[in-house]
Amino acid sequence: MNITSGKWATALITLSLSLSACSEKDSDKSGAEDQTSTSAETAAIDPRANLAAGLDNPGTAISNLALIQELPMPEGFYDASPLWKAKPPKTASEAGDSEAKEEPAPNPISYANTDLAFSGDRIVMGNFHGFNVFNRQEDGAIEHAVSVVCPGGQGDVSIRGDLVFYSVEQNRARLDCGTGGVEGKTSSERFLGIRIFDISDLQAPRQVAAVQTCRGSHTHTLVPDPSDDNIVYIYVQGSQNPRPGSELEGCSAGEPADNPDTALYSIDVIKVALDAPETAAVVNQPHIFADKETGAINGLWGGGKLEEGAQKTAVTNHCHDITVFPAHNLAAGACSGNGILLDISDPENPARISEISNPNMAYWHAAIFNNDATKVMFTDEWGGGVGAHCRPEDPQDWGGNVVADITDEGLVGRGLFKIPGVQSDTENCVAHNGSLIPVPGRDVMVQAWYSGGISVIDFTDSDNPFEIAYYDRGPISTEENYLGGYWAAYWHNGRIYATDIVRGLDIFKLEPSDYLSTGEIAAAESVTFLEANSQTQELFTW
Repeated sequence: MNITSGKWATALITLSLSLSACSEKDSDKSGAEDQTSTSAETAAIDPRANLAAGLDNPGTAISNLALIQELPMPEGFYDASPLWKAKPPKTASEAGDSEAKEEPAPNPISYANTDLAFSGDRIVMGNFHGFNVFNRQEDGAIEHAVSVVCPGGQGDVSIRGDLVFYSVEQNRARLDCGTGGVEGKTSSERFLGIRIFDISDLQAPRQVAAVQTCRGSHTHTLVPDPSDDNIVYIYVQGSQNPRPGSELEGCSAGEPADNPDTALYSIDVIKVALDAPETAAVVNQPHIFADKETGAINGLWGGGKLEEGAQKTAVTNHCHDITVFPAHNLAAGACSGNGILLDISDPENPARISEISNPNMAYWHAAIFNNDATKVMFTDEWGGGVGAHCRPEDPQDWGGNVVADITDEGLVGRGLFKIPGVQSDTENCVAHNGSLIPVPGRDVMVQAWYSGGISVIDFTDSDNPFEIAYYDRGPISTEENYLGGYWAAYWHNGRIYATDIVRGLDIFKLEPSDYLSTGEIAAAESVTFLEANSQTQELFTW
């Protein structure tokens, strides 16, 4: 493990992306012509349209927000070589029918900023190359404190006390945090799963545990034990193919009919004693997708189209994200081909309550509850986040959000939301990570849209969610589609923190407007937490 600290440097991750073309003429989406016309009219007047390109000084558009601090990438956390290219351009019909997640070329993303976690005056920002820790100063400004180099991506992070949990899913990842990669299909040096770091001494962070899992960890969720403050559980969402048993005993792939012991169709539950994190281990691998009547473990959506003209939705054999709401004993899983609702009253044994599907959703990606847990906002990562999918010609009901009410009958789909289609051909854009904002009596959230910027959304009316604030930068280039923009945007203790994949960490505050009053903002800013993790939702009280 390499540890670096010091001054920051601004740099470009030139992750060149090809475009997933989709035209009004070729789209098989019913109603696309009307949507395209509407989007084109919006593009003509929206301030986010036609922003100037550039890495250091792009054009910007902002509404009802104030950008109060920009923290660039630290030294050692960038590379100016082209690292990730998407597949060749698709025709419109191919783009609509494509698998939900476009596979990258062999070169991995190596230096992309990802998720955030908060503890006291510390902010932890994940990265495919490791993670960075920032400290809040007495004057409120945020400063970089230390970088921990430990490659392996995706770098999802959460925190409890002095322990940082870090998701690892890339085959280059080494057990010892080395940067040299791993040779061969099977190796005792490879690590895929959850790393645990102790950052009590910021001058010497150290890895104290590394829990191997069959599919690695694309993301994870911290779940507190309801009766023991010394215990937390980590729900591990792996999206890779299962590892061979020769590398990790007990791992195997295949469909259940051929292999009942397959590592597909389950999540991993890791139990961690906070006073002895080195003993952390997988304690359960629940089949939360199992058919409730037959017990078949592949009991949810098998992939494909729900109806004519719909997206081709991914098979439900894993979850991308699971958001838990311990105060309500509920979790919402965005699980590739379905949104699901879970009972987590026994966190070691989560059990599915309900599920939902939607023909407009290609890949169920993330979930956010409202504060009284009567609805969930699910997001759709159409095309894996690498394509330009927020243009005037792109369907407005693909690659956005769907609201689902939680009723006595289970999850019920309601309205859709997507930011206006005003982005260019060189801006990767789709719905990504966000969180709830504590506005009393309303359901308001902030969300990242990659190069589409960040958006603040009111979904109090489940059928009619609408935008109330935004911030957007122009594309990195007018010639090529580089992977960039905001990976995540989260509200924490009165501010919005947003991780730009290539530029660093940005901090915003809400501004009063016709949509949000001074009193409502003050009430939201009054709600504070000592710790906050993006997929562990806290109950707001005023």
